[in-house]
Amino acid sequence: MNLPYELFIGLRYLKAKRKQTFISIITFISMAGVMVGVMALVIVLSVMAGFQEDLRAKILGTTSHILVMKFGKGMENANEVTNKIKAVPHVVAASPFIYNQVMLTSETGVSGAVVRGIEPETATTVTDIAKNIKEGSLSVVSQKKKDKNGIEVPGALIGKELARNLGVFMGDYINVISPLGTVTPMGMVPKVKRFQVEGVFDSGMYEYDSSLIYVSLKEAQSFFELGNMVTGIEVRTDDIYRAREIGKEIQGSLGYPFWTRDWIEMNKNLFAALKLEKIAMFVILALIVLVAAFNIISTLIMVVMEKQKDIAILKAMGATSGSIMKIFVIEGTVIGTVGTALGLFGGYVSCFLLAKYKFIELPGDVYYISTLPVKMEPMTLLIVSIAALGISFIATIYPAYQAARLDPAEALRYE
Repeated sequence: MNLPYELFIGLRYLKAKRKQTFISIITFISMAGVMVGVMALVIVLSVMAGFQEDLRAKILGTTSHILVMKFGKGMENANEVTNKIKAVPHVVAASPFIYNQVMLTSETGVSGAVVRGIEPETATTVTDIAKNIKEGSLSVVSQKKKDKNGIEVPGALIGKELARNLGVFMGDYINVISPLGTVTPMGMVPKVKRFQVEGVFDSGMYEYDSSLIYVSLKEAQSFFELGNMVTGIEVRTDDIYRAREIGKEIQGSLGYPFWTRDWIEMNKNLFAALKLEKIAMFVILALIVLVAAFNIISTLIMVVMEKQKDIAILKAMGATSGSIMKIFVIEGTVIGTVGTALGLFGGYVSCFLLAKYKFIELPGDVYYISTLPVKMEPMTLLIVSIAALGISFIATIYPAYQAARLDPAEALRYE
């Protein structure tokens, strides 16, 4: 099978003659520039995708996909509402909860916190909190133990950072103080209840680990004097990316005064910032490929200047301007394609090694992850490839156009 002569000549020009070694070196530098740019793009975008996935996993480890709430004081008919929610398509599980702000005190510290009253049996079906528990278990919130005075004290599960702030360990006692106390002749008196630390969880998110305390739903209802009311219902779906759509279906099924919030809406600012940062990094690192494209332009211009006699002879033999242009477009595109392919391979291998051997370590107390998370996405590789090849192709147009404009009579006049 014979190659088109434009392709044959374009590939031939990639290999310089002995006296044109400098042009050959510039060609390899252009390829290396594209390779480095593509490799950097693949690694950085994969690491950022890994960060985003890791962050999402940590958020969904503590927060459900959808929260169903009710305008007003609370939700009384929780069981009836839960059954209606479960009947909505794509809903996997639902569990009632109570959410309220309190003050915590211990023998050595004071801290503001949020109490979440949960049913241990159903709470594990809507969140992954059980996976985050480092000491104890979720069932401890339903248990009561007698202290040295024979008084029954309910158990509580608290965050690692909150335990550190309060200076408490497993088995220590904490006081939960509610500002919504009782009215007495002396004024409003805060309500206080004693709990024993029977479990510690570590979600990896400082906001949760430093402010959350889990107790049983019944204890929370009793402490806040809610009767049978709950704050809302947590819902888990079979597709986290359709949470908003499913939430609207739930809201439509329940009607007013119920309303819903999905996990994306609750963390909208955080994920929007990550998305913006990812786009910014793509643009910044694409400049490396752009710099390599200027190398391609300079290489082709030098080749055009060196091959003026060859171009003139080709035109005298009947080659059209379009064919001449095609020769140099092919040469520049091959440089860009080889550089892109090597960059993709290098980026893939680097990400694979980084994910497997985790040789880049991070301070866990600062980032709450010990190594860089990596997630290679096919769409990322495709976008990087298209961008690199597109920039490389555009870089060939001007030199190829100049070669096509060459007048053979002028080029051969002094030969």
